[in-house]
Amino acid sequence: MKLAVVGGGSTYTPELIDGFARLRDTLPLTELVLVDPAEERLELVGGLARRIFARQGHGGRIVTTSDVDAGVDGADAVLLQLRVGGQAAREQDETWPLECGCVGQETTGAGGLAKALRTVPVVLDIAERVRRTNPDAWIIDFTNPVGIVTRALLQAGHRAVGLCNVAIGFQRRFAKLLDVRPEDVHLDHIGLNHLTWERGVRLGGPEGEDLLPKLLAEHGDAIADDLRLPRAVLDRLGVVPSYYLRYFYAHDEVVEELRTRPSRAAEVAEMERQLLELYGDPALDEKPALLARRGGAFYSEAAVDLAASLLGNRGSAVQVVNAYNNGTLPFLADDAVIEVQARITSEGPEPLPVPELDPLYAGLIGCVTAYEDLALEAALRGGRDRVFKALLAHPLIGQYGLADALTDRLVAHNREHLAWA
Repeated sequence: MKLAVVGGGSTYTPELIDGFARLRDTLPLTELVLVDPAEERLELVGGLARRIFARQGHGGRIVTTSDVDAGVDGADAVLLQLRVGGQAAREQDETWPLECGCVGQETTGAGGLAKALRTVPVVLDIAERVRRTNPDAWIIDFTNPVGIVTRALLQAGHRAVGLCNVAIGFQRRFAKLLDVRPEDVHLDHIGLNHLTWERGVRLGGPEGEDLLPKLLAEHGDAIADDLRLPRAVLDRLGVVPSYYLRYFYAHDEVVEELRTRPSRAAEVAEMERQLLELYGDPALDEKPALLARRGGAFYSEAAVDLAASLLGNRGSAVQVVNAYNNGTLPFLADDAVIEVQARITSEGPEPLPVPELDPLYAGLIGCVTAYEDLALEAALRGGRDRVFKALLAHPLIGQYGLADALTDRLVAHNREHLAWA
Protein backbone atom coordinates (compact mmCIF):
# COMPACT_ATOMS: atom_id res chain seq x y z
CA MET A 1 0.00 0.00 0.00
CA LYS A 2 1.40 3.37 -1.04
CA LEU A 3 0.38 6.69 0.50
CA ALA A 4 1.62 10.15 -0.49
CA VAL A 5 1.58 13.25 1.72
CA VAL A 6 1.59 16.53 -0.20
CA GLY A 7 2.98 19.08 2.20
CA GLY A 8 5.19 16.38 3.66
CA GLY A 9 7.78 18.95 4.74
CA SER A 10 5.35 20.38 7.28
CA THR A 11 6.43 20.37 10.92
CA TYR A 12 3.13 18.49 11.49
CA THR A 13 4.44 15.48 9.59
CA PRO A 14 6.28 13.67 12.44
CA GLU A 15 2.93 13.48 14.26
CA LEU A 16 1.56 11.71 11.20
CA ILE A 17 4.63 9.47 10.93
CA ASP A 18 4.33 8.47 14.58
CA GLY A 19 0.74 7.38 13.97
CA PHE A 20 1.66 5.40 10.86
CA ALA A 21 4.39 3.62 12.84
CA ARG A 22 2.27 2.85 15.91
CA LEU A 23 -0.82 1.81 13.95
CA ARG A 24 0.90 -0.18 11.20
CA ASP A 25 -1.42 -3.15 11.72
CA THR A 26 -4.41 -0.89 10.99
CA LEU A 27 -2.79 0.72 7.94
CA PRO A 28 -0.05 -1.57 6.56
CA LEU A 29 1.97 0.88 4.46
CA THR A 30 4.73 -0.44 2.25
CA GLU A 31 5.69 2.97 0.86
CA LEU A 32 5.18 6.50 2.14
CA VAL A 33 6.13 9.46 -0.08
CA LEU A 34 6.58 12.92 1.40
CA VAL A 35 6.12 15.61 -1.26
CA ASP A 36 7.10 19.24 -0.70
CA PRO A 37 8.73 22.02 -2.76
CA ALA A 38 10.78 23.15 0.27
CA GLU A 39 13.57 20.63 -0.23
CA GLU A 40 15.74 21.65 2.74
CA ARG A 41 13.02 21.21 5.36
CA LEU A 42 11.70 18.16 3.53
CA GLU A 43 15.02 16.41 4.06
CA LEU A 44 14.99 17.28 7.77
CA VAL A 45 11.47 15.93 8.18
CA GLY A 46 12.20 12.91 5.97
CA GLY A 47 15.27 12.01 7.99
CA LEU A 48 13.33 12.09 11.25
CA ALA A 49 10.50 10.11 9.63
CA ARG A 50 12.88 7.30 8.68
CA ARG A 51 14.34 7.23 12.18
CA ILE A 52 10.86 7.04 13.74
CA PHE A 53 9.96 4.11 11.46
CA ALA A 54 13.24 2.37 12.30
CA ARG A 55 12.84 2.86 16.05
CA GLN A 56 9.33 1.41 16.00
CA GLY A 57 10.22 -1.44 13.68
CA HIS A 58 8.13 -0.34 10.70
CA GLY A 59 9.42 -1.93 7.50
CA GLY A 60 7.87 0.58 5.12
CA ARG A 61 9.96 2.66 2.75
CA ILE A 62 9.94 6.47 3.10
CA VAL A 63 10.69 8.54 0.00
CA THR A 64 11.04 12.33 -0.25
CA THR A 65 10.55 14.35 -3.43
CA SER A 66 9.68 17.84 -4.63
CA ASP A 67 8.07 16.38 -7.77
CA VAL A 68 4.29 16.11 -7.25
CA ASP A 69 3.72 13.90 -10.31
CA ALA A 70 6.40 11.41 -9.26
CA GLY A 71 5.29 11.47 -5.64
CA VAL A 72 1.63 10.69 -6.23
CA ASP A 73 2.22 8.20 -9.05
CA GLY A 74 0.61 4.89 -8.09
CA ALA A 75 -0.53 6.10 -4.67
CA ASP A 76 -3.60 4.43 -3.20
CA ALA A 77 -4.35 7.57 -1.19
CA VAL A 78 -2.99 11.12 -1.15
CA LEU A 79 -3.16 13.22 1.98
CA LEU A 80 -3.13 17.00 1.48
CA GLN A 81 -1.73 19.18 4.29
CA LEU A 82 -0.34 22.20 2.48
CA ARG A 83 -0.24 25.89 3.30
CA VAL A 84 -0.03 28.18 0.26
CA GLY A 85 2.07 31.20 1.17
CA GLY A 86 3.37 29.62 4.37
CA GLN A 87 3.28 31.23 7.80
CA ALA A 88 3.93 34.64 6.22
CA ALA A 89 0.54 34.51 4.50
CA ARG A 90 -1.06 33.28 7.71
CA GLU A 91 0.43 36.26 9.56
CA GLN A 92 -1.33 38.54 7.06
CA ASP A 93 -4.64 36.66 7.39
CA GLU A 94 -4.52 37.19 11.15
CA THR A 95 -3.54 40.87 10.95
CA TRP A 96 -5.27 42.96 8.30
CA PRO A 97 -8.88 42.05 9.24
CA LEU A 98 -8.21 43.56 12.68
CA GLU A 99 -7.70 46.92 10.97
CA CYS A 100 -11.43 46.82 10.17
CA GLY A 101 -12.50 45.60 13.61
CA CYS A 102 -13.01 42.02 12.39
CA VAL A 103 -11.54 38.82 13.72
CA GLY A 104 -8.19 37.90 12.22
CA GLN A 105 -8.06 34.12 11.91
CA GLU A 106 -6.78 31.75 9.25
CA THR A 107 -10.03 29.83 8.65
CA THR A 108 -12.77 32.12 9.97
CA GLY A 109 -13.97 35.39 8.48
CA ALA A 110 -11.98 37.43 5.97
CA GLY A 111 -8.70 35.66 6.72
CA GLY A 112 -10.35 32.33 6.05
CA LEU A 113 -11.62 33.60 2.70
CA ALA A 114 -8.10 34.74 1.77
CA LYS A 115 -6.77 31.29 2.56
CA ALA A 116 -9.51 29.66 0.46
CA LEU A 117 -8.71 31.90 -2.53
CA ARG A 118 -5.01 31.01 -2.34
CA THR A 119 -5.58 27.32 -1.71
CA VAL A 120 -8.41 26.03 -3.90
CA PRO A 121 -6.65 26.48 -7.29
CA VAL A 122 -3.47 24.82 -6.00
CA VAL A 123 -5.33 21.87 -4.50
CA LEU A 124 -7.36 21.34 -7.67
CA ASP A 125 -4.16 21.29 -9.74
CA ILE A 126 -2.66 18.65 -7.45
CA ALA A 127 -5.87 16.61 -7.58
CA GLU A 128 -5.80 16.63 -11.38
CA ARG A 129 -2.23 15.30 -11.26
CA VAL A 130 -3.40 12.53 -8.93
CA ARG A 131 -6.26 11.68 -11.27
CA ARG A 132 -3.88 11.39 -14.22
CA THR A 133 -1.63 8.90 -12.42
CA ASN A 134 -4.25 6.99 -10.44
CA PRO A 135 -7.91 7.92 -10.96
CA ASP A 136 -9.01 5.52 -8.22
CA ALA A 137 -6.87 7.10 -5.49
CA TRP A 138 -8.59 8.65 -2.50
CA ILE A 139 -7.72 12.24 -1.61
CA ILE A 140 -7.85 12.98 2.11
CA ASP A 141 -7.93 16.73 2.67
CA PHE A 142 -6.55 18.15 5.90
CA THR A 143 -5.83 21.50 4.22
CA ASN A 144 -7.85 24.41 5.59
CA PRO A 145 -10.45 25.68 5.09
CA VAL A 146 -11.37 21.99 4.93
CA GLY A 147 -15.08 22.42 4.11
CA ILE A 148 -14.52 24.73 1.15
CA VAL A 149 -11.51 22.80 -0.17
CA THR A 150 -13.33 19.46 0.11
CA ARG A 151 -16.33 20.83 -1.74
CA ALA A 152 -14.06 22.10 -4.51
CA LEU A 153 -12.57 18.61 -4.85
CA LEU A 154 -15.92 16.82 -4.83
CA GLN A 155 -17.46 19.30 -7.25
CA ALA A 156 -14.58 18.57 -9.66
CA GLY A 157 -15.36 14.85 -9.48
CA HIS A 158 -12.49 13.70 -7.26
CA ARG A 159 -12.70 10.87 -4.74
CA ALA A 160 -12.21 13.09 -1.73
CA VAL A 161 -13.00 13.23 1.97
CA GLY A 162 -12.25 16.13 4.31
CA LEU A 163 -10.70 15.53 7.72
CA CYS A 164 -10.35 17.72 10.82
CA ASN A 165 -8.96 16.86 14.25
CA VAL A 166 -11.54 18.81 16.30
CA ALA A 167 -13.89 15.84 16.75
CA ILE A 168 -11.21 13.31 17.66
CA GLY A 169 -9.81 15.84 20.12
CA PHE A 170 -13.20 16.07 21.86
CA GLN A 171 -13.55 12.29 21.76
CA ARG A 172 -10.20 11.78 23.50
CA ARG A 173 -10.89 14.55 26.03
CA PHE A 174 -14.32 13.18 26.95
CA ALA A 175 -13.04 9.60 27.15
CA LYS A 176 -10.40 10.69 29.64
CA LEU A 177 -12.97 12.52 31.77
CA LEU A 178 -15.29 9.49 31.70
CA ASP A 179 -12.43 7.02 32.22
CA VAL A 180 -13.43 4.91 29.20
CA ARG A 181 -11.74 3.86 25.96
CA PRO A 182 -11.85 6.54 23.22
CA GLU A 183 -13.28 4.06 20.73
CA ASP A 184 -16.30 3.60 23.03
CA VAL A 185 -17.21 7.30 22.80
CA HIS A 186 -19.62 8.30 20.02
CA LEU A 187 -20.16 12.02 19.46
CA ASP A 188 -23.37 13.60 18.23
CA HIS A 189 -21.16 15.96 16.21
CA ILE A 190 -22.93 18.30 13.83
CA GLY A 191 -22.24 21.34 11.68
CA LEU A 192 -19.68 22.58 9.17
CA ASN A 193 -15.93 22.42 9.40
CA HIS A 194 -14.84 24.74 12.23
CA LEU A 195 -18.51 25.43 13.02
CA THR A 196 -19.65 22.42 15.03
CA TRP A 197 -21.39 21.42 18.23
CA GLU A 198 -21.32 18.24 20.32
CA ARG A 199 -24.99 17.59 21.08
CA GLY A 200 -24.42 14.25 22.77
CA VAL A 201 -21.64 12.04 24.08
CA ARG A 202 -22.75 8.41 23.90
CA LEU A 203 -21.14 5.20 25.05
CA GLY A 204 -21.01 2.29 22.65
CA GLY A 205 -22.52 3.89 19.56
CA PRO A 206 -25.23 6.21 18.23
CA GLU A 207 -27.93 4.59 20.37
CA GLY A 208 -25.88 4.50 23.59
CA GLU A 209 -26.56 6.40 26.79
CA ASP A 210 -25.97 10.15 26.46
CA LEU A 211 -23.47 11.22 29.10
CA LEU A 212 -23.16 14.85 27.99
CA PRO A 213 -25.36 16.12 30.87
CA LYS A 214 -23.10 14.23 33.30
CA LEU A 215 -19.99 15.70 31.67
CA LEU A 216 -21.34 19.25 31.89
CA ALA A 217 -22.47 18.80 35.48
CA GLU A 218 -19.22 17.29 36.72
CA HIS A 219 -16.61 18.84 34.40
CA GLY A 220 -18.32 21.91 32.97
CA ASP A 221 -15.77 24.34 34.39
CA ALA A 222 -12.82 22.49 32.85
CA ILE A 223 -14.54 22.13 29.48
CA ALA A 224 -15.49 25.82 29.47
CA ASP A 225 -11.92 26.81 30.34
CA ASP A 226 -10.61 24.76 27.39
CA LEU A 227 -13.03 26.56 25.07
CA ARG A 228 -12.42 29.95 26.70
CA LEU A 229 -16.15 30.43 27.06
CA PRO A 230 -18.16 31.10 30.24
CA ARG A 231 -19.49 28.01 31.97
CA ALA A 232 -22.96 29.62 31.89
CA VAL A 233 -22.96 29.55 28.07
CA LEU A 234 -22.47 25.77 28.03
CA ASP A 235 -25.14 25.27 30.69
CA ARG A 236 -27.68 27.42 28.84
CA LEU A 237 -27.02 25.74 25.49
CA GLY A 238 -26.68 22.20 26.85
CA VAL A 239 -24.10 21.45 24.15
CA VAL A 240 -20.34 21.77 23.74
CA PRO A 241 -19.46 24.13 20.87
CA SER A 242 -16.15 23.82 19.09
CA TYR A 243 -13.60 26.43 20.16
CA TYR A 244 -14.06 28.09 16.76
CA LEU A 245 -17.54 29.15 17.87
CA ARG A 246 -15.87 31.63 20.21
CA TYR A 247 -15.20 33.78 17.14
CA PHE A 248 -18.98 34.02 16.73
CA TYR A 249 -20.20 33.97 20.34
CA ALA A 250 -17.56 36.45 21.61
CA HIS A 251 -16.39 38.18 18.43
CA ASP A 252 -15.70 41.67 19.81
CA GLU A 253 -13.97 40.27 22.89
CA VAL A 254 -11.72 38.13 20.68
CA VAL A 255 -10.86 41.08 18.42
CA GLU A 256 -9.68 43.10 21.42
CA GLU A 257 -7.56 40.16 22.61
CA LEU A 258 -5.98 39.69 19.18
CA ARG A 259 -5.06 43.36 18.98
CA THR A 260 -3.02 43.18 22.18
CA ARG A 261 -0.93 40.03 21.73
CA PRO A 262 1.39 38.44 19.15
CA SER A 263 -0.36 36.60 16.34
CA ARG A 264 -0.69 32.84 16.44
CA ALA A 265 1.24 32.81 13.14
CA ALA A 266 4.22 34.46 14.83
CA GLU A 267 4.08 31.90 17.66
CA VAL A 268 3.90 29.02 15.20
CA ALA A 269 6.73 30.40 13.05
CA GLU A 270 9.03 30.47 16.07
CA MET A 271 7.88 27.01 17.09
CA GLU A 272 8.58 25.72 13.58
CA ARG A 273 12.10 27.16 13.71
CA GLN A 274 12.75 25.28 16.93
CA LEU A 275 11.16 22.08 15.64
CA LEU A 276 13.23 22.05 12.45
CA GLU A 277 16.36 22.51 14.54
CA LEU A 278 15.33 19.48 16.60
CA TYR A 279 14.47 17.46 13.48
CA GLY A 280 18.03 17.98 12.23
CA ASP A 281 19.47 16.10 15.22
CA PRO A 282 20.47 12.64 13.91
CA ALA A 283 19.96 11.20 17.41
CA LEU A 284 16.27 12.18 17.51
CA ASP A 285 14.06 9.20 16.61
CA GLU A 286 10.69 10.14 18.09
CA LYS A 287 8.38 13.12 17.82
CA PRO A 288 9.55 15.82 20.25
CA ALA A 289 7.34 17.06 23.09
CA LEU A 290 7.33 20.55 21.55
CA LEU A 291 5.26 19.22 18.64
CA ALA A 292 2.23 18.91 20.94
CA ARG A 293 2.09 22.72 21.10
CA ARG A 294 2.10 23.04 17.29
CA GLY A 295 -1.53 21.88 16.98
CA GLY A 296 -3.13 18.97 15.19
CA ALA A 297 -3.51 16.72 18.24
CA PHE A 298 -4.59 13.15 17.32
CA TYR A 299 -4.43 14.09 13.64
CA SER A 300 -2.40 10.97 12.87
CA GLU A 301 -4.90 8.62 14.48
CA ALA A 302 -7.81 10.21 12.61
CA ALA A 303 -5.89 10.00 9.32
CA VAL A 304 -4.93 6.36 9.85
CA ASP A 305 -8.51 5.38 10.71
CA LEU A 306 -9.91 7.16 7.67
CA ALA A 307 -7.34 5.82 5.20
CA ALA A 308 -7.73 2.28 6.55
CA SER A 309 -11.50 2.43 6.13
CA LEU A 310 -11.36 3.89 2.62
CA LEU A 311 -8.71 1.43 1.44
CA GLY A 312 -9.68 -1.66 3.41
CA ASN A 313 -13.48 -1.43 3.57
CA ARG A 314 -13.76 -2.15 7.29
CA GLY A 315 -17.51 -1.75 6.78
CA SER A 316 -18.73 -0.66 10.18
CA ALA A 317 -16.14 2.06 10.83
CA VAL A 318 -17.74 5.34 11.88
CA GLN A 319 -15.80 8.60 11.90
CA VAL A 320 -16.42 12.36 11.77
CA VAL A 321 -15.56 13.62 8.29
CA ASN A 322 -16.42 16.35 5.80
CA ALA A 323 -18.64 15.00 3.03
CA TYR A 324 -21.59 15.86 0.80
CA ASN A 325 -24.78 16.59 2.73
CA ASN A 326 -27.00 14.39 0.53
CA GLY A 327 -30.15 15.15 2.52
CA THR A 328 -28.61 14.74 5.98
CA LEU A 329 -29.50 18.32 6.88
CA PRO A 330 -32.74 18.98 4.94
CA PHE A 331 -32.33 22.75 5.00
CA LEU A 332 -29.08 22.54 2.97
CA ALA A 333 -28.50 21.57 -0.65
CA ASP A 334 -27.35 18.01 -1.27
CA ASP A 335 -23.97 19.24 -2.52
CA ALA A 336 -23.20 21.31 0.56
CA VAL A 337 -20.30 19.86 2.54
CA ILE A 338 -21.05 19.17 6.18
CA GLU A 339 -19.04 17.74 9.09
CA VAL A 340 -20.82 14.82 10.77
CA GLN A 341 -20.42 11.23 11.86
CA ALA A 342 -20.37 8.99 8.79
CA ARG A 343 -19.99 5.31 8.03
CA ILE A 344 -16.79 4.93 6.02
CA THR A 345 -16.44 2.23 3.35
CA SER A 346 -14.33 1.77 0.24
CA GLU A 347 -17.10 3.63 -1.61
CA GLY A 348 -16.68 6.68 0.60
CA PRO A 349 -18.50 8.26 3.55
CA GLU A 350 -22.21 7.80 4.23
CA PRO A 351 -23.40 10.40 6.77
CA LEU A 352 -25.45 8.98 9.63
CA PRO A 353 -28.95 10.37 10.23
CA VAL A 354 -29.08 13.53 12.32
CA PRO A 355 -32.00 14.51 14.60
CA GLU A 356 -33.72 17.79 13.74
CA LEU A 357 -31.59 20.80 14.59
CA ASP A 358 -32.60 23.69 16.80
CA PRO A 359 -32.90 26.93 14.75
CA LEU A 360 -30.09 28.37 16.89
CA TYR A 361 -27.67 26.02 15.13
CA ALA A 362 -29.47 25.49 11.82
CA GLY A 363 -29.63 29.24 11.19
CA LEU A 364 -25.90 29.78 11.62
CA ILE A 365 -25.07 26.67 9.60
CA GLY A 366 -27.29 27.90 6.76
CA CYS A 367 -25.76 31.36 6.81
CA VAL A 368 -22.15 30.13 6.80
CA THR A 369 -22.97 27.61 4.08
CA ALA A 370 -24.21 30.48 1.90
CA TYR A 371 -20.93 32.28 2.54
CA GLU A 372 -18.97 29.13 1.63
CA ASP A 373 -20.93 28.85 -1.64
CA LEU A 374 -19.87 32.36 -2.56
CA ALA A 375 -16.32 31.82 -1.30
CA LEU A 376 -15.88 28.80 -3.54
CA GLU A 377 -17.27 30.74 -6.49
CA ALA A 378 -14.71 33.48 -5.83
CA ALA A 379 -11.89 30.93 -5.52
CA LEU A 380 -12.83 29.24 -8.79
CA ARG A 381 -13.67 32.29 -10.91
CA GLY A 382 -11.93 35.21 -9.21
CA GLY A 383 -12.92 38.86 -9.36
CA ARG A 384 -13.25 41.61 -6.79
CA ASP A 385 -17.06 41.58 -6.88
CA ARG A 386 -17.18 37.87 -6.01
CA VAL A 387 -14.83 38.44 -3.08
CA PHE A 388 -16.99 41.36 -1.91
CA LYS A 389 -20.20 39.28 -2.09
CA ALA A 390 -18.66 36.43 -0.10
CA LEU A 391 -17.52 38.84 2.62
CA LEU A 392 -20.88 40.62 2.67
CA ALA A 393 -22.60 37.24 3.19
CA HIS A 394 -20.39 36.25 6.11
CA PRO A 395 -22.28 36.61 9.42
CA LEU A 396 -19.24 38.16 11.11
CA ILE A 397 -19.09 40.94 8.49
CA GLY A 398 -22.43 41.62 6.79
CA GLN A 399 -22.00 45.38 6.18
CA TYR A 400 -21.12 46.81 2.78
CA GLY A 401 -18.58 49.27 4.15
CA LEU A 402 -16.73 46.54 6.01
CA ALA A 403 -16.94 44.18 3.05
CA ASP A 404 -15.48 46.85 0.75
CA ALA A 405 -12.60 47.68 3.10
CA LEU A 406 -11.81 44.02 3.71
CA THR A 407 -11.91 43.26 -0.02
CA ASP A 408 -9.35 45.97 -0.71
CA ARG A 409 -7.03 44.61 1.97
CA LEU A 410 -7.49 40.97 0.96
CA VAL A 411 -6.57 41.68 -2.66
CA ALA A 412 -3.63 43.91 -1.72
CA HIS A 413 -2.12 41.31 0.61
CA ASN A 414 -2.70 38.32 -1.68
CA ARG A 415 -2.06 39.70 -5.16
CA GLU A 416 0.87 37.36 -5.81
CA HIS A 417 -1.37 34.34 -5.19
CA LEU A 418 -4.41 35.52 -7.19
CA ALA A 419 -4.11 34.98 -10.94
CA TRP A 420 -6.90 37.46 -11.65
CA ALA A 421 -5.70 40.31 -9.40
